[in-house]
Amino acid sequence: MITHDLRLIADAIIDKKGENVVSLDLRKMDGAITDFFVVCDGSNTTQVGAIADNIAEKMQEEGHKLYRSQGEENNFWIIQDYGNIVVHVFLKEYRDFYRLEDLWADVPRKEYKMRRKPAAPKTEE
Repeated sequence: MITHDLRLIADAIIDKKGENVVSLDLRKMDGAITDFFVVCDGSNTTQVGAIADNIAEKMQEEGHKLYRSQGEENNFWIIQDYGNIVVHVFLKEYRDFYRLEDLWADVPRKEYKMRRKPAAPKTEE
């Protein structure tokens, strides 16, 4: 189930052209506040807001509760808390400055890319 939720979030990010999508598995870290971080970035504040909105919409459609969200007032760094997953949507410059992944460099990490769409079946004429 968690794998499905991580992929759902990654797809919601990629749908809005979010970049550098990674998940960090924090389950084995003592005192971690969540099981996973998902981190991504956008190139401008409008895109950061659109990414966060799309994640919230897709997660709500799947019945997931958004417990807390911060950062929508400026769209530099939006944090969404879904309990076992916390999503960080950064403006690129802020991600580069805070380097969140470097703080968790020793945990398992997974990168997400756009999934290939299946080729349309060939029709015979």
